[in-house]
Amino acid sequence: MAVSIKSEREIEFMRQAGKLLAKVHEELGKIIKPGISTWEINKTGEELIRSCDCIPNFLNYHGYPASVCVSVNEEVVHGIPAKDRILKEGDIVSLDAGLIYKGYHSDAARTHFVGTVDPRIQKLVEETKNSFFAGIKMAKPGNHLYDISNAIDAYISQFGYGIVRDLVGHGIGTNLHEDPQIPNFKQKRRGLKLQPGMTLAIEPMINLGRADVKWLSDDWTVVAEDGLPSAHYENTILITEGEPEILTIL
Repeated sequence: MAVSIKSEREIEFMRQAGKLLAKVHEELGKIIKPGISTWEINKTGEELIRSCDCIPNFLNYHGYPASVCVSVNEEVVHGIPAKDRILKEGDIVSLDAGLIYKGYHSDAARTHFVGTVDPRIQKLVEETKNSFFAGIKMAKPGNHLYDISNAIDAYISQFGYGIVRDLVGHGIGTNLHEDPQIPNFKQKRRGLKLQPGMTLAIEPMINLGRADVKWLSDDWTVVAEDGLPSAHYENTILITEGEPEILTIL
């Protein structure tokens, strides 16, 4: 497994890529409301990315047809935007997006409430985000990769939610997906030792019910098999000499 260690110059490009993506997510969050189509969310996302002279890295990635993955309710990830898919009161919607700045990728996801949401689902979204922060407490040099995985699992397990096992986080840099793979569930081995200069996309995907997922006939959209809602929270982070730096938060 070859995990790239970024130079100071590369880290600056990654920082800028992350900052720009954080602004895109912030703007997208403002337009989430009942009555908007998932297609309109994607269109706005692509316009925002291109307006800062960046390239949407999801568009045409292995054939994916959009710039923003827009996943509603039981859709875990990779939902394909459509003009006739209209958000309604009480939905949740996960937006997963990334961009390329001067050859360097950023990747982040947020799950938003559409109007007023059932408190049980609201808690799922909040605890999914909290599990990310529980995980990156371990993202320090000298610790091991799966310390992050184990911390996410330990945090989420107390709520009885299903941790998706078929999809994982990843390294990131000049490619959207690089080594290593980063599970969100407990591992028996320790994994590689973390070093300053590593850039990682940590992304808990958590189901209200069981962990099992399936792929729809479009070969992209992943849904919770039991039809219950799923939440997703992701940031690109940098391993430093001390605490991890989150690159995709303003």
